[in-house]
Amino acid sequence: MRIEIWSDVVCPWCYIGKRRLETALSTFEHADDVEIIWRSYQLDPTAPRDQSLTTLEALGAKFPGGPDQVREMLARTRGVAAEEGLEFGDHSFHANTVDAHRVLHLALVEGGPTLQGALKEALLAAHFVDNANVGDHAVLTEVAVRTGLDAARVTAVLAGDEFADAVRADIDQARALGATGVPFFVLDRKYGVSGAQPAESFTQVLEQAWADAHPQITMVGQTPDGQTQDGQTRDGQTQGDETGDVACGPDGCAI
Repeated sequence: MRIEIWSDVVCPWCYIGKRRLETALSTFEHADDVEIIWRSYQLDPTAPRDQSLTTLEALGAKFPGGPDQVREMLARTRGVAAEEGLEFGDHSFHANTVDAHRVLHLALVEGGPTLQGALKEALLAAHFVDNANVGDHAVLTEVAVRTGLDAARVTAVLAGDEFADAVRADIDQARALGATGVPFFVLDRKYGVSGAQPAESFTQVLEQAWADAHPQITMVGQTPDGQTQDGQTRDGQTQGDETGDVACGPDGCAI
């Protein structure tokens, strides 16, 4: 099963949704067969790439209630995050995240979903827990290298525009799939989950998606305890009854 997740590394509900999905996967019988791919989405693609405003300052200038309204919103979000075991810091930077997404695409190419997933977690923690500026190239390089990426490769990507087309393609795909916000989870390109739903909701959709991809065959003429309708047990021997229920097996064919 493949789960694609559109999110931004400065989106608090994306971090909360990640934890809730992980909670669901912790009890999912087929979790080892689930592949997670992180897709790009920018909450504010217009954010300047050279600024160092905090989230409080940037949003306080936009919201009618000013900084006080934003403080209340951030406090409520920190409370919900704490319920999922996340300890958000008391401030964060309003960063342009296009470069963070480009490095996430690099991680996917260089190390597959495992390395990309590790970097995604590290970037979310850097922004929300450590309150680092994930739009800053020095921060991105340090986090990426610590996660396992090659320093020279990261520097080269950040110095140019490599993977910018992949970021744009992800965003276009999200819109085509009907996403109006993030996080947005898509399972096997068949089921979509919008928002940081409770873990129970993720469990339900995981089970449904798995069942659809791996349908069970109902045996006609055999009861759940292995008895045929004529009362005989199927033990590897070819069996039949007077109605013509006969078959060939490892030991030959019934006559």
